[in-house]
Amino acid sequence: MADDLLTIADLVGDALDLSGAEVSNLLQDAPFFAQLPAVESSNGETHKYIKETGAPVVGFRAANDGREHDSSIDTAVTVTLKILDFSWKVDKAVADLWRQGGAQALIAREGARHLAAALFKAEQQYIDGTGADSNGFTGFAQSTELDGLADDMVIDAGGTTSSTGSSVYLIRQGDPDVVGVIKGDLSLGETVTQEVAGSATGSYPAYYTPACAHVGIQIGGKYSVGRIANLTADSGKGLTDDLVYEALAEFTAGRQPNRILMNRRSMRQLRESRTATTTTGAAAPRPAEVDGIPIIVTDGITSTETLLT
Repeated sequence: MADDLLTIADLVGDALDLSGAEVSNLLQDAPFFAQLPAVESSNGETHKYIKETGAPVVGFRAANDGREHDSSIDTAVTVTLKILDFSWKVDKAVADLWRQGGAQALIAREGARHLAAALFKAEQQYIDGTGADSNGFTGFAQSTELDGLADDMVIDAGGTTSSTGSSVYLIRQGDPDVVGVIKGDLSLGETVTQEVAGSATGSYPAYYTPACAHVGIQIGGKYSVGRIANLTADSGKGLTDDLVYEALAEFTAGRQPNRILMNRRSMRQLRESRTATTTTGAAAPRPAEVDGIPIIVTDGITSTETLLT
């Protein structure tokens, strides 16, 4: 895809009779990414960690008799990081026309927007993986423990309208379970002036800001994430507390999830499924948690997923 650069027409945002406040119609907040713990990659673009896949066999024995010794079993897991690139450039002549602080102010404004878009892209990738961007890394949706209805950690909500599918994820975040993996800084580099090729001919001077990092996600083991799949707009097939508790029952007693991740529609469905018990008859409040586990609402989960089979 060709570069989509700022033009003179984009300077409408620089009109002197406009308020300094700016409003965005884009859904680019990244609430899950913002609070997810992160670790430095263990080895560049390949992050490796060990997960226990077999417990040692122990047991009782009779007096004056022994028992055979055993050992635990570890499996090495490799996470391949991908390059998240949010570099950008702007024609120097265009940027220098910015009246509200000059080129430096325009670069800061546009840079902040690129960073926000990058964080949201990472959040989408954590959740939907290659379904969000085929050039990125695999996420929750492609995990071998979460990509089919037969998987132990998947609960089927039973929806059947394929164009309205969605999922809710129950996550045990923190090392050694779910953490973001990063190599490099998710920040803007130093802006430089350089000559770049014109869109049709010749060249022109531009302000160029490099910004990229290697990003991935560690999904520690089988009991690190659970999924409620096939939530749809069909009657009776939305999110309920019963479905959440059914998913909670799949986690081990000592390693329960500590975050529940859902989109706005699932949050609405959960609220509508609850019966208000206030003496005033007020409607049930917006859900903030289930059994003490905080809910994170993100636009990184769509309501148009392909149904899980």
